[in-house]
Amino acid sequence: MTTTSSPHSPIPTTGTYREVTDRNGRVYRIGETAQDIMGRPRWTMVLFPWIGMMGISSSEYAFTSAEDTLHVAHHWSSLHIFWLLGVWVFFQAAIAFPAGQLRESGRLPARNAMMLGALGTFLGYLSLAYAPHVFWAYLGFGAFSGMGAGLVYATCVNMVGKWYPERKGGKTGMVNGGFAYGSVPFVFLFSSYLDLTNYKTVLLCVGIFLLGVVAFSGWFFKDPPKNWWPPHVDPLKASDDPRIRRALEKNPPAVKQFTPREASRQPVLVLMWFCLLFTAGINIFGIAFQVPFGKDMGFAGGIVATAMSLKAIVNGTGRGVIGWISDRYGRRNTLIFVCIVLGMSQFGVLWSGTIGSMPFFLICSMVSGFGGGAIFPLFAAMTADFFGENNNATNYGMVYSSKLVSGLAGSGLGAVVVSAWDYEGGFILAGGIGLFAAFLAIFLKQPGRVRLKDIQPNPRPIGREDI
Repeated sequence: MTTTSSPHSPIPTTGTYREVTDRNGRVYRIGETAQDIMGRPRWTMVLFPWIGMMGISSSEYAFTSAEDTLHVAHHWSSLHIFWLLGVWVFFQAAIAFPAGQLRESGRLPARNAMMLGALGTFLGYLSLAYAPHVFWAYLGFGAFSGMGAGLVYATCVNMVGKWYPERKGGKTGMVNGGFAYGSVPFVFLFSSYLDLTNYKTVLLCVGIFLLGVVAFSGWFFKDPPKNWWPPHVDPLKASDDPRIRRALEKNPPAVKQFTPREASRQPVLVLMWFCLLFTAGINIFGIAFQVPFGKDMGFAGGIVATAMSLKAIVNGTGRGVIGWISDRYGRRNTLIFVCIVLGMSQFGVLWSGTIGSMPFFLICSMVSGFGGGAIFPLFAAMTADFFGENNNATNYGMVYSSKLVSGLAGSGLGAVVVSAWDYEGGFILAGGIGLFAAFLAIFLKQPGRVRLKDIQPNPRPIGREDI
């Protein structure tokens, strides 16, 4: 019996384990079950991260549904509303890398990160309700709520990848999906119920409720030990389970556990950064402008709220479905398909509004939501596939930092583009960028792995006379 203590928790974990090394030199720690490590089954580390992600989703996806009320109540201009969302996205992405470093070093346990995220979420709604000046909204909602959401997002996504290293696509997608469809009740609440007589009470109550949701889920978080691998899956040979075997064949484990410094030197990380920059920017653009575009095209407010809700539902559901698909067909191939869908849907949204077709507008909004949501679990799982799980919080933080730019570009600069070129120019530009991202995704390949077709035959094979 071996007793060891995870660097992420002061609580020792007891269980028999051994370490094995594959032909690439990667170490796997096998033998311990989730029950040995945390006293409960590992599916709970899908459930609680999923709940936590739902708790932060309303800040991004439901915020623009409160635009009209906030505009009148606080006398904030429309540009302030769009820039508030852009600043929120900026800080949500900005915290990912430093939070990953603190998490992987053990200085910020997962539970503490979730508690800080819960507090930030509450401060965001508090500032929207009572800010005496727009500066306090930028500070409370843009900065504090954005950083809080970033802490929760990074912790939840990377947690599930560590507990399911052998088949992370579907599980990561499910957890990531909570970031979208958890906002659906609040889209309807803010669109249909929020007004000048109750906005302070409603926003305060929502903030208190979400504070409790995120804090509750975070209380149960616990990291597995470094290099942990589920004991029922042999990392050195093909699994008997066809689902696991197919997932590992299409998305083989990283050849080694890359440190952040090693990962940053890989050209593929830069390519991933730009690909996520473009696709996330399109997603934020759709969140920020589909509601006002629908209203300007003459669709009723209820229809627009329904479109946004369907977008959020499909966005969240698509994250789970696309993770499962990527386990079957490979992360890169799936990403190429998603980028094409995301780009083409922007043209569809524009056309449906131009011709005044409400059903087509709803369909294109849902397709856009599917593409915009699917990119995030793909990049989260792909980062672990390429660079390993041990430092995934930091490595994914580097990739996810592209959202620093995409948030401001999709929302704030998107408003500038729409003002200069109208909605037509904005949606056409977004569609073209999506198709360009699909082209970039073709070149995403796992670093360090030698493909069979790249192996050159020995020009002087050993013959019997050489023995």
